[in-house]
Amino acid sequence: MAQTAEAIMLAAPGGLVTEEVTAPADGASGQVIQLADGRAAVVLGADASSSAYSSGDTISVATNGRWRVLKTASINLLEGGKVYWDRSANKADFHAASGDFFLGKCADDAAAADATVDVDLNVEPRYQIELGKTTFTSSSTDGLGVLQNTVGSHIYTMAFDAVAEVAMAALLSDDSIPVADLGIAEFRLAVYDKGDDAALDINWGLANATHATDADSITESVFFHVDGNATTLNAESDDGTTEVAATDTTKEAADDTYVECWIDCRDIDDIQLYVDGVNVLPASAFKLDKATGPMKLLVHMEKTSNDTPADVRVDFARMRSTDLAS
Repeated sequence: MAQTAEAIMLAAPGGLVTEEVTAPADGASGQVIQLADGRAAVVLGADASSSAYSSGDTISVATNGRWRVLKTASINLLEGGKVYWDRSANKADFHAASGDFFLGKCADDAAAADATVDVDLNVEPRYQIELGKTTFTSSSTDGLGVLQNTVGSHIYTMAFDAVAEVAMAALLSDDSIPVADLGIAEFRLAVYDKGDDAALDINWGLANATHATDADSITESVFFHVDGNATTLNAESDDGTTEVAATDTTKEAADDTYVECWIDCRDIDDIQLYVDGVNVLPASAFKLDKATGPMKLLVHMEKTSNDTPADVRVDFARMRSTDLAS
């Protein structure tokens, strides 16, 4: 039978944490709401005696525990990742649109065809590497380089001006993760100016190092890749033995539009890639099984001697590691 309630409790080690609040609108137990302090909550019932309630009633809500909730169709959610509540659709999603709120941590993989996902309510993921929280080194030659996030913004901007010159800009994590412990990397960025010439290359993903002029010369990597003056989003990998050339993911890096990309390395013999929650090129043999690592997070762009400009804005770059096989 299909799940009808928005949330069904699966477990609450140590017991549920509950509190009583005033219902903001009519509803029924099993609904997901947001409390005044921003936390997510699941309604347990009204006045401890009825599943249905009216606006203004005193209702009991839970703010912890593992819950099975309805999920947006046709997207994947990966274990350990952030889950948000789509307020308009009343379903879990990988990102938050205006008015949506943080729900918790994904407790297990949910495939695109799944109607539900298990979530640890109000639990934040743990990232081994995270831009803005762990140290990254910025490097550049010519151009405008890496512009530190401006006041009131956490966005990092990488930019080239329209000067005919060789240029490079990169953000490389100082911390690294051994190949055997690689988990899932998450990036969200937007190409605001993709330039006017293929002399520009933009790459983001995992690498064992950066490079002063050419990301293709990095010996071990898994990258999402965009060529200058194009919106096609490609993917590629190289573990020092096997190289998978840049392949069209069929997704676009549209102008001025943020795209969220995941690199799932829990199986380094069969790395899976996701764009906005969609598994792309699942049959392609992206791998790092022959890599020696360790691997770092890298956002890198370069151009040969050309006057093409560029503007790439990085919202987040982060990775969690694991000792567990997929």
